[in-house]
Amino acid sequence: QVHVVESGGGLVQPGGSLRLSCATSARTLSRYSVGWFRQVPGKEREFVAVISWSGATAFYTDSVKGRFTISRDNAKNTAYLQMNSLKPEDTAVYYCAASSLARATISQADFTSWGQGTQVTVSS
Repeated sequence: QVHVVESGGGLVQPGGSLRLSCATSARTLSRYSVGWFRQVPGKEREFVAVISWSGATAFYTDSVKGRFTISRDNAKNTAYLQMNSLKPEDTAVYYCAASSLARATISQADFTSWGQGTQVTVSS
């Protein structure tokens, strides 16, 4: 299990961009796949994006395809979520999570290390 900390959230106008960062305590982040999830009050946490160990494979939920990009820098033990063309419906608390599975997985049960979350608010 590794320690995970998100940052980069904030208030942005519709159409704007934000980049979330996910810093980990892992000595070798390359041994973990990394996922982003989000949650709004009263709803279940949902999958947003995931990237495999190597970075060769990434999956996105349909609502963010073409707008969000997940990436990783294993040398810095950090993963990122670049969010462009943001919409009000993207407003949520965003969580980063790490999984020891090599493959990219969208199942929350496969992620054993979770951050505290960072708030993203899209509003004019």
